[in-house]
Amino acid sequence: MTADPAPATGTTAGTPTGTTRTALVTGASGYIGGQVVPRLLDEGWTVRVLTRHRSSLDGRPWRDRVEVAEGDVSSSTDMRKALSGVDAAWYLVHSMDDRPDFEERDRDAATTFGAAAREEGVGRIVYLGGLHPHDEVLSPHLASRVEVGRILLDSGVPTAVLQAAVVLGDGSASFDMLRHLTTRLPAMVAPKWLDNRIQPIAIDDVVTLLVGAGSLPPDVNRTFDIGGPDVLTYREMIGRFADATGQRRPLVVTVPVLTPRLASHWVGLVTPISAGLAKPLVGSLVHEVVAKERDIEQLVDVPGGLTDFDTAVRSAMQHVPPDTAWRNLALTGAAVAASAVAGSLATQPGSPWYASLDKPAWQPPAVAFPVVWTALYADIAASSATVLTGLDRAGDRAGRHAYLKAFGTNLALNTAWSVVFWRVRRPWAAVAEAAVLTLSSADLARRAGAVNRTAGVALSPYAAWCGFATALSAAIARRNH
Repeated sequence: MTADPAPATGTTAGTPTGTTRTALVTGASGYIGGQVVPRLLDEGWTVRVLTRHRSSLDGRPWRDRVEVAEGDVSSSTDMRKALSGVDAAWYLVHSMDDRPDFEERDRDAATTFGAAAREEGVGRIVYLGGLHPHDEVLSPHLASRVEVGRILLDSGVPTAVLQAAVVLGDGSASFDMLRHLTTRLPAMVAPKWLDNRIQPIAIDDVVTLLVGAGSLPPDVNRTFDIGGPDVLTYREMIGRFADATGQRRPLVVTVPVLTPRLASHWVGLVTPISAGLAKPLVGSLVHEVVAKERDIEQLVDVPGGLTDFDTAVRSAMQHVPPDTAWRNLALTGAAVAASAVAGSLATQPGSPWYASLDKPAWQPPAVAFPVVWTALYADIAASSATVLTGLDRAGDRAGRHAYLKAFGTNLALNTAWSVVFWRVRRPWAAVAEAAVLTLSSADLARRAGAVNRTAGVALSPYAAWCGFATALSAAIARRNH
C-alpha cells in the first residue's frame, strides 16, 4: 500500500478543501454511531443518517441537524436511495444477538451495502470491526465481523476497516461489563482466559480515528488495528479500574471449566448486559487481542495522542449515575428472608397431623424441601434485584413500582401457603392457594424476562416448583378427605 504520510486534515479523497461533503452514517442510534454523527457535523460534513425507524433518534441533541433516511441495510433499494450523493459512508451496524442466522444476515447486509455504495459512486466506506488474532479459530461473532470487513474491502469502494478491542466509554457494552463486574462483585470465579492480553481504547480516540478515516486518500483500501497505549489482561483491567475509581480490588480466581456460553449467562445475571449481548463480548475475550500495527496513527491526527487506560476510565465515569444493584439486593434479600422465616415458622413437618396423612409415593424425601427452597429463595432475591436495577437504569419508575407490587404479592402468597396447609390444616384450600402462587410466580418470571432475559429464565424453576407443589398438594388432598 502507498499512502500520503501526512495525517488526514478533513478532506475526502477527490474532494477539494472547502467543498461541502456528505456523509452517511448507519447505526446512528447506537453507541458508536451516535458519537460519530456530532463529530462529523463539527468538522463540517453534511450528515445523513440511516435508521429503520425515525423515532429511534428522538432525544438525540443533533437530531435537527441531520437528514434522516429510513430504510433497512438488507434492502438494495433503500441503500441506493440512502447512498445517493454521498462522499463517504460509515458502516456501523452488526448483529449482536444470539439468533442462529446472524452470520447470514450480516453477510447479506454487507454485500448489499457494498454493492449499492459502488453503484452510487461513494468515495469511501469506513467500518469498525473487531481486533483479532490471525492464527486462531475465532468465535462466531468475531469471525462474522471479520467477514463483514472483508466483504466491504472487496466491494470496489475504497474501504478503511478499523479493528478495535474493548472500547472504554460509558454506554459501550464492553465497558459496562467491565464496570459492573468490578463494582458489584467483591470476588469472582472467572475463566482462565481472563489472563489473555487485551489492548483497550478510549471512545474519544475511536471516534477521532473513525471520522479521520473518512478523509483517507483513495488508494487506501485495508484494515487498521487500533488500540490505546496500554496492553493489559482482563484481570489487570479489573484491578486498574478499581484503582482508578477508588474501590477495593475484587478477588479474581480463574478456573479452566467455565465455557463462554456459561460465562455469558453468568454475566447476564450479575450485570445489566443481557446474556445474548454478553455472549459475543465474552467470546472475544477467549483470544488475545493486541494491535499488530499502528499505521492509522500516521494517517489520522489524534490531538494530544492516544488516551491511557486510567484516564479513559476516569473520563467515562464522570457522568455515570450511581449503581443501585447492592441497594436492590439488600431490599429483595430482606423481603425474601422475611418470607422464608415466616413460612418456616408456620411449617410443622413433625406434627402428628401431618404424620397421619396418606402421601403419594412420588413425594420427594423431607430433606429435599429445605435444600430446594433455599436455592429458590436465593434465586428470587438475586433475579429480582437484577430486574429492579435494570428498571432503575432505564429510569422506569412505573415499571419498578409494578414489579415490586408483583414481587410482594408473590412472597405474601408464598408465606400464606404454609399457614393454610400447616396451621389451618385445609389441604384443598392449600391447593387453590398453591395454584394462585404458581400463576403469580409465572407472571413474575414473565415480568423479569421483559427487563432482563437471563433473570426471567432464572425465575422459571421457581414457577415450575410451585406448579409441582400444587400437584403434590392436590394429591394429598384427594387421599385425605
